[in-house]
Amino acid sequence: MHAYNRLPNSGHTSPSPPASPRRSPRFRHVRTKHGRFNSPTPSASSPSAASPRTPSHRIARTLLSLLLRRQGIFLFAPLIYILCMLFYIGSVSFDVVPFINHRPAPGSVYKSPLFYEKLKNEMEADTSASDAISSIWKLSHKGGQWRPCLNKPSGGLPESNGYILVEANGGLNQQRSSICNAVAVAAYLNATLVIPEFRYHSVWKDSSEFKDIYDEDFFLRTLKNDVRIVDKIPGYLMERYDINTSNILNFRVKAWAPVQFYKEEILPRLLEEKVIRISPFANRLSSDAPLPVQRIRCLANYEALRFSSPILSLGKSLVSRMKNHSMKNNGTYISVHLRFEEDMVAFSCCVYDGGKKEEEDMKAARERGWRGKFTRAGRVIRPGANRIDGKCPLTPLEVGLMLRGMGFDNTTSIYLASGEIYNSDTYMDPLLEMFPLLQTKETLASEMELAPFKNFSSRMAAIDYTVCLHSEVFVTTQGGNFPQSMLGHRRYIFGGHSKTIRPDKRKLVLFLDNPNIGWTNFKQQMLFMRTHSDLKGFELRRPHDSIYSFPCPNCMCHVNKTEDT
Repeated sequence: MHAYNRLPNSGHTSPSPPASPRRSPRFRHVRTKHGRFNSPTPSASSPSAASPRTPSHRIARTLLSLLLRRQGIFLFAPLIYILCMLFYIGSVSFDVVPFINHRPAPGSVYKSPLFYEKLKNEMEADTSASDAISSIWKLSHKGGQWRPCLNKPSGGLPESNGYILVEANGGLNQQRSSICNAVAVAAYLNATLVIPEFRYHSVWKDSSEFKDIYDEDFFLRTLKNDVRIVDKIPGYLMERYDINTSNILNFRVKAWAPVQFYKEEILPRLLEEKVIRISPFANRLSSDAPLPVQRIRCLANYEALRFSSPILSLGKSLVSRMKNHSMKNNGTYISVHLRFEEDMVAFSCCVYDGGKKEEEDMKAARERGWRGKFTRAGRVIRPGANRIDGKCPLTPLEVGLMLRGMGFDNTTSIYLASGEIYNSDTYMDPLLEMFPLLQTKETLASEMELAPFKNFSSRMAAIDYTVCLHSEVFVTTQGGNFPQSMLGHRRYIFGGHSKTIRPDKRKLVLFLDNPNIGWTNFKQQMLFMRTHSDLKGFELRRPHDSIYSFPCPNCMCHVNKTEDT
């Protein structure tokens, strides 16, 4: 058998074998005829017989031999490693910490002023807008339109089971839904409803009674065939409670209670006591209810609740003045519900560009309105996350950019429904630059006309409600009871279509934070958003939806496309 050739370039392509293990030089393996090997003889030319060529080789060979013979030393290797690391850490100075620059997530920082400055000239030079307000609603519902349809009751009312007194809490529209729910519960239990009382709240600061906001006589006349309603409990019953309503048995009803709860829990006590009280009453009736209960809700909300004569008179006057200001657009105008008051900005926990002063203002506002709510242990405020999630109120600047992107030019008349804008001197200027025909109730009405309502937030909100209700376009910028109620009421009077723009704020903040977006691209995205609002104009009520936002089909009847509505 031929041995492997160890010499390079010898013409053989077979690789050299690995070096033989170290053996004693006195022996050499010799293959016998039986295939066995005898001890090798020393060879001067063998690499295994040669000593290491360099001192480093000799040291490595010695250490390896030592480790192989004393394998127990490996047990100390982890300890040696830890000691070396401790020695290294002790030699490092931590006086200087490396700075890591974390890039904020897209849309988490308020950059709208920079966006405006960058694209302002391009926006002003854009002349492609063509009568957007008259062409905004292009899509019709595939099944046709809807009309109000509330069947009249037949027959008289049976004898009453007793009196129900409720206390409506919240702002104007929360109180409105409380009133309608109370009417529905009274009708369901065949009880007599006492005109609801309004609870004073430190945020809304309004001591108005029912008759100050709503036409009480009209309310009673409209509902007289469906439910008994009186303005007070008879004297002979009140004598049992020392003429003090706080002595009347009060039920703490859980939120969104089903009508079955009232039948099983409230009715027996009503029959026993003859007078019961439910306080507070906001959101105390489930959105899902039998059709007769839903019909009473619809009747109360859309027909019976009419604003009092002073509010209605001024509201109609402001609608007429807005139409006169909008003659270039055939008397049509846009209404915007802008929630950028100090308390709303504070509650949202969002950060804008007001710096240290804004931070101090917001902390003070949170403490005044919600003492301790935002400073309790474990509460974490993440302004950037709130903005990305679309929870931050839009600024006047952002509303203006959105509307200009949707095709409304500087000749469009806008009615702004809002409380006192936070830091208005700074935040309102850009919106007025983009829409110089903007109006508010303070600019449309004289001080003398507004004087009776000035210190009553719910009455002022009722004026805004009236003007917004009759606009061609309603723009909601923040969730809440006002836009939800407006959404349903506009569907009720506009054939089932809400004629409402509801922007996707999650997408909007990304567009306003994009340094590479141009005006043409931004405008295209806003037009998509406008079209989506048109598509969502007709929506039917689904389970658990409120009839105060979705009156179809419980409050309205379907009209065939071919019919003249």
